[in-house]
Amino acid sequence: MPQNHLPKVKSQYEALPYPPRNPQDEHKRLVQTWLEDLPMINHYCFAGKQSFQNGFRALVAGGGTGDATIFLAEQLRHTNAEIVHLDMSHASIVLAQERAKIRGLTNITWVHYSLLSLPALGLGKFDYINCSGVLHHLADPDLGLRVLLSALKPEGAIGLMLYATTGRTGVYQMQALMRMANGAGTAREADDKRKLANTRDLLGSLPASNWFMGSESLYHDHKMGDAGIYDLLLHSQDRSYSVGELFDWLGSQHGMHLNFSDVQRGRSPYLPHMVLGNKPPAMATELRQLPLRQQYEMAELMIGNIITHSLYLTPDAACVAPYGDAAYIPFFYHEPLTGEIAAQVFGSNKGQPFRLMHQHSGVSVMVNPGKYGAKILRLIDGQKSFGEIFEAFRAGWHGQAAAPDNAALFADFAESYDTLNALERLLLRHPDAAATNAHGA
Repeated sequence: MPQNHLPKVKSQYEALPYPPRNPQDEHKRLVQTWLEDLPMINHYCFAGKQSFQNGFRALVAGGGTGDATIFLAEQLRHTNAEIVHLDMSHASIVLAQERAKIRGLTNITWVHYSLLSLPALGLGKFDYINCSGVLHHLADPDLGLRVLLSALKPEGAIGLMLYATTGRTGVYQMQALMRMANGAGTAREADDKRKLANTRDLLGSLPASNWFMGSESLYHDHKMGDAGIYDLLLHSQDRSYSVGELFDWLGSQHGMHLNFSDVQRGRSPYLPHMVLGNKPPAMATELRQLPLRQQYEMAELMIGNIITHSLYLTPDAACVAPYGDAAYIPFFYHEPLTGEIAAQVFGSNKGQPFRLMHQHSGVSVMVNPGKYGAKILRLIDGQKSFGEIFEAFRAGWHGQAAAPDNAALFADFAESYDTLNALERLLLRHPDAAATNAHGA
């Protein structure tokens, strides 16, 4: 393997494959990665029109022990898609291969190289690239991104996860402390075994006022054994980004469109009106009118607990399934939810604004359901298009005035859709892709 990686980083993942996984667990559960849900990829990256049937190619760059690879391969098991798992750690690949073997997955190609070797490997172009938790461990993250973009088809997309600065404040203070405690760069620098012992020792003695201890509930890695402790608090190459830095780097510098989606919470942590929903300030309406980038930057500082940025990179905004097109099929996703249940919630205040308390994400926000929101939600079954839903709505119209046309119904339902879509609980697909994405309904 060419020496185009950082030796300390490589040796860490050979000794401590991450995330730690027991292949035998595949017999009892499938680990799902948020960005690799096919209905999400379809909605945000391919305008809802991707069938995943025509030789779809996915690259998992820095695939580690295989979470994203296995999840993609399992979803695409009955298609002619190919998933390429690329990683510089042999120990990690062995774990991922054993997981795939237990599941009987044969649609994965295994490549033992650094992602920086991609241009020389001749692997071709990809429709979708997952790169989760990798670029921020490179000496030159922008070089890594350029390599990924060079392997992407013109209409392709990247699912990216990078560390978030504000939410990891306590982590970076702890990393700095451990470098001092372990004598980094000195003759007395501890070996890895001693570094881990020192870290555990200190973690057990820190006062509650310590920033990491005060925000410990945000982090889980240090509770996952040696691999998690090392990755979180002892990593030799680790940097993070604010929302603004990502817009400058990925958007302004590379011309990509950014769609953020935090695990289980979607865009909600990036929207001030959803972050401040419990007790909105007087300026709430004004904040909602700001450009999205500015809203995202402010919300990241308001909420304080975004520890990683998960997002899709696409060529432009047209890659997102469009709201307002009657041909598209709306469907509920990510939790058991029916049109009837949604209608009861959104109809609870008889068409007046109500407080939506969303248990799964922790979001509490005021929503205006419009005159017809509850009735439209009741008709959503994952099979009917908006056009068909609106026709069914008009078929039951009993008002004296003429029934509202599609444009009026789309306008009336917009806030209900925006709220549920921001939580990733309501997505869209085009009829051409309906068969493949049926499991998302």
